[in-house]
Amino acid sequence: MAFLGQSYRTYALDFWGFGESGTKRDTYAVQDFVSLVYQFMEQLGIMTAPLVGHSMGGTVSLAIAIQRPELAKKVVVVGSPITGSSLSLLLKLFGIRPIGSVVHNNLWAFKLSYHLLAPFYSKDPHWAEMMDRDISRTNIESFQASIASLRRTDLTSQLNQIKIPIMGMYGARDIVVHPKQWATLKKGVPQTRVEFFRKAGHFIMLDEPARFKTTLKEFLDEVTYPQ
Repeated sequence: MAFLGQSYRTYALDFWGFGESGTKRDTYAVQDFVSLVYQFMEQLGIMTAPLVGHSMGGTVSLAIAIQRPELAKKVVVVGSPITGSSLSLLLKLFGIRPIGSVVHNNLWAFKLSYHLLAPFYSKDPHWAEMMDRDISRTNIESFQASIASLRRTDLTSQLNQIKIPIMGMYGARDIVVHPKQWATLKKGVPQTRVEFFRKAGHFIMLDEPARFKTTLKEFLDEVTYPQ
């Protein structure tokens, strides 16, 4: 945000049930978050903008490019699933309510597990601390429901509707979303620019920050013409 903010006006929003956004909702599906972005842009008077999303945020951004193409100038997805089947088995299990409830009621064990496995998720030594902060601001209903919805999501049949520039960033060591989702994205949207980070996992911005920032800004700086 600070890096891009030197050249662009940047905004970050928390999905409902996450971070500082509200939690009093009946559903937390991917489509709800698509609607949230519509509303966010409308309230701020943003007619169109590049969308950058990590993980589920990228999936939501692609859905916006499909459903409301006039809102998105470009889309950058970072370690994002195109098909829910690409999620890791552990994440799929968390989306099952009984299992998610057990995890929520035993957060100490969950936190211990990801602290021990932190090097497999990210090379950043502060990753586990970041996770601690995120989990403390996430409610169990939103987590379970959003993961369950993401697991059922499959954008492959709709990708050919996308005409704007797309960039997919994927880490070879990603153990959260299968890194070969780049191929699914490229097949559906041939104009996609794919950047593969061989030393990064799911959190590319933490594992290879210098290349991530320069590659992202280069893509955003490119002049695009109406299709």
